[in-house]
Amino acid sequence: MYQRIYQNKKVLITGNTGFKGSWLSIWLLSLGADVYGLSNGIPTEPSIFEKLKLAQHITHFDQDVRDLEGVKRIISEVKPDFIFHLAAQPIVSISYQNPVDTFSTNVIGSCNILEALRVSQQACTVVMITSDKCYENVEWTWGYRENDRVGGKDPYSASKGAAEVAIRSFYHSFFKAEDSPVKMVTVRAGNVIGGGDWAASRIVPDSVQAWAKGEAVVIRSPQATRPWQHVLEPLSGYLRVGQLLHTNRKLSGESFNFGPKAEQTKTVLELLQELSLYWEFSSEQEKFQITENTSYHEAGLLKLNCDKALHTLQWLPTLDFVQTAQFTSEWYFNFYRHPEIDLMEFTTEQINTYCNIAKELKISWALD
Repeated sequence: MYQRIYQNKKVLITGNTGFKGSWLSIWLLSLGADVYGLSNGIPTEPSIFEKLKLAQHITHFDQDVRDLEGVKRIISEVKPDFIFHLAAQPIVSISYQNPVDTFSTNVIGSCNILEALRVSQQACTVVMITSDKCYENVEWTWGYRENDRVGGKDPYSASKGAAEVAIRSFYHSFFKAEDSPVKMVTVRAGNVIGGGDWAASRIVPDSVQAWAKGEAVVIRSPQATRPWQHVLEPLSGYLRVGQLLHTNRKLSGESFNFGPKAEQTKTVLELLQELSLYWEFSSEQEKFQITENTSYHEAGLLKLNCDKALHTLQWLPTLDFVQTAQFTSEWYFNFYRHPEIDLMEFTTEQINTYCNIAKELKISWALD
């Protein structure tokens, strides 16, 4: 798998205490990597990082990515072979409450990682994770391609578009030369779901927390459509592009989208109906309470065109919609209803199952 490229390598994950960072840490540990984490505290309560006791399995630095000198010190000390930069303020509603904090974390934080590498001249393969929200969303029905315009109306989207501009500037100014020790790409994904996400104002965490307490979940936009994908889908892409970039400098400076199949664009209500199948309800009224009320602008349909990832990386999504919901709902159901289960073991089993499905589908990264 991934041609064992990560085995015995030093891999630094920024934002490692978050939802995606924790899943990526577990996967890299299973691939034999020496995992390091850089994160500014624990972002949620509960926390997948804490529940799985990941601090016992990796080397963790409690560090704000906006502190350039601190970031420089850690990169100089670790000398990572790979960096996956996920550290971010990821919530649209919070970006309205704290726009400056959102811009400083998402833009300056990204610049600090690259500036630390520029100064240290550390040889490193870098995957900079932004978001599908980096695109200027004009709400057309076809998918956005990597060369479409970046931007955004809300502070979160604009911060991700700005991060892409800043990252591209670093590449052309400092890392484009053939003899540069740094190879880097940006990657974009969105609407990621899966066990262990407890971020605020997200429909899946809100739903399972309500159901765990025996309450109906309040849905503000039941007909809003999103291209839902399990967290392991983009992570498989991040690991794939990291693998190929490490041995092929020609990929440096490129950007890649990772999204689900078109048929996984479903409404919020359809997603919750599928998730609820793995819980115990006697009526529809126990599941949902629908209200149309939001106080801030939230973009409508936004899909990604992933043809470039297919052509260049031979990457494809692995799970269908039913499998995506099952993986997600069963993780939460076990967490809330079966506290005796070893969550680290169960999460690793889900990764192994995912990899086996990818192998059966003959997806390239799973066959190497």
